[in-house]
Amino acid sequence: MISKPDKNKLRKKRQQRIRRNLSGTAERPRLNVFRSNKNIYAQVIDDLEGVTLASASSLDTDVSGDSKVEIASAVGALVAKRANEKDITEVVFDRGGYQYHGRVQALADAARENGLKF
Repeated sequence: MISKPDKNKLRKKRQQRIRRNLSGTAERPRLNVFRSNKNIYAQVIDDLEGVTLASASSLDTDVSGDSKVEIASAVGALVAKRANEKDITEVVFDRGGYQYHGRVQALADAARENGLKF
């Protein structure tokens, strides 16, 4: 019997392949996205120091929306606002092995509209 490939294992392999060439610095931190079935999370990370500079998720009380895509765009706007408060304007976008489509794209577009450059 042939088993189906585990989607998360394949995503993790893609993520490792992407992360080989992508890292965040203090001048240009990494905007990381994690997407679960119910929620979406975004973090601005300085990889050299190993610290999270700003974060937002769909679990925050400031975030609301009717659909998952609307919630993702609200998370993108919130993480951009929090990053701008700490004088972060340029980031490197890390899609985390997910397709640049749907919720991930909505988060990225909202972050761009609210002042982050990538």
